[in-house]
Amino acid sequence: MSHREHHRTDRVGWLRAAVLGANDGIVSTASLIIGVAAAKAEHSEILVAGVAGLVAGAMSMAAGEYVSVHSQADTEKADLERERKELALSPEHELEELRGIYVDRGLDEDLASEVAKQLTAHDALGSHARDELGISSVMSARPVQAAVFSAVSFAVGASLPLLVTALLAGSMMIPVVAISSLIFLALLGGVAARAGGASILTGSLRVLFWGAMAMGATALVGKLFGTVV
Repeated sequence: MSHREHHRTDRVGWLRAAVLGANDGIVSTASLIIGVAAAKAEHSEILVAGVAGLVAGAMSMAAGEYVSVHSQADTEKADLERERKELALSPEHELEELRGIYVDRGLDEDLASEVAKQLTAHDALGSHARDELGISSVMSARPVQAAVFSAVSFAVGASLPLLVTALLAGSMMIPVVAISSLIFLALLGGVAARAGGASILTGSLRVLFWGAMAMGATALVGKLFGTVV
């Protein structure tokens, strides 16, 4: 009877982008709302600032993720092309290089040589990509996926404090937005940690700390300047 293991590394690409986007959406939008509210702005002005922050932030996240991840993909592509040329020009040297990698990982020299020969015969470029360069199909860069997940998750995250703001006006708005946003962040940190197989408590506390710092700093700025800029 076969035993199938379930690992979480295949989630790394989209999970990182989604968590980063949602976290940034909650923190940046809540901080913007709190900062503008602390500057004594009107409720309508606060909402406009929040909506503008949502749209601009989602587009910025998408563009930033696409460019940065595409740069990683370009680097991977260049490394693979260089490896392909080296395999064509110096196959014996590349075979010896692969054998050395397996020796360094604990195989004896005879077994390392046999493994290197068989893997080279099966898929030489794939073997070097995986074992020499650390590039695999699971971990490879996917620019479009990262951009989409970042933009969507940012918009979803930003909509949460914005919705609270839309439903609430007056002196209680700042503390309610701050507390509810911290709750959203704690839930996000816990869900992300659960999806990644990490400690839920640690994940929640990590995003809570930085979220509270960001909101406190922008509230202070808004209070000190006392005007909408």
